[in-house]
Amino acid sequence: MKDFRDKVAVITGGASGIGLATAQALAKLGARIVLADIESDALASAVADLGSAGAKVIGVRTDVGDRASVSALAEKAWSEFGRVDILFNNAGVAVFGPTQTMTHSDWDWSIRVNLWGPIHGVEAFAQRMVEEKHGGHILFTASFAGLVPNRELGPYCVTKFGVVALAECLQKDLRSSGIGVSVLCPMRVTSRIDFSFRNRPTDLGGPAANRTYTEEERAALQGRELGAAQVADLVVEAIRENRLYIHTHSEARQYVKRRWERMDSAFDFAL
Repeated sequence: MKDFRDKVAVITGGASGIGLATAQALAKLGARIVLADIESDALASAVADLGSAGAKVIGVRTDVGDRASVSALAEKAWSEFGRVDILFNNAGVAVFGPTQTMTHSDWDWSIRVNLWGPIHGVEAFAQRMVEEKHGGHILFTASFAGLVPNRELGPYCVTKFGVVALAECLQKDLRSSGIGVSVLCPMRVTSRIDFSFRNRPTDLGGPAANRTYTEEERAALQGRELGAAQVADLVVEAIRENRLYIHTHSEARQYVKRRWERMDSAFDFAL
């Protein structure tokens, strides 16, 4: 996809961070935007800011973990703009702590948002985009933690590994349809995901159930912290060039390489 003018982009987790920055970047290129987020106030503010900058934009409060909510998002996008060209399954949450101490609610919430959310996006949008036969692009936000296991991020890693696999499978299945697929695998980016507990449902423990990184732990994390706008530029370029993998931090390469080297060396003992 080389020209974004009048294309319609649906972005979940769109009220802040990478989602909002990507919406801003696409709007500047003439795309029409459907912002989806679970936070009503932040969503209204983001829509107002984009609109005041001249974008054609609507906001749809969406809980990506609820299939009906994502289906309603799709219906709203098509009813408002008549088409969808770009779907960015970007919403995500994180729970921190040793894998062995994660509660069932920790797993439930992580899987509901991080994995069921993108699956719901595929269910609601992908085949309809195929049937309309005008191509397009579907993106997912995974993580560096979807490529390399991280300590104290068990549910996050499990779900993000799943998102990478979902993108890889979808890319193969959509290859003949003219719809590209990309999966974003960033290390640290300026966003509010470390504070995603603010949206944790009461029936899954509520905000008080989450532990966040201490300042010392955050300072010890690997990799630079990139701005969301920098990452958004990479996302737009990946759509243009139809790149499956979007890597943001060059320093992540060594860790991915080591993982695959360990995996490869294990074949020495295979039958």
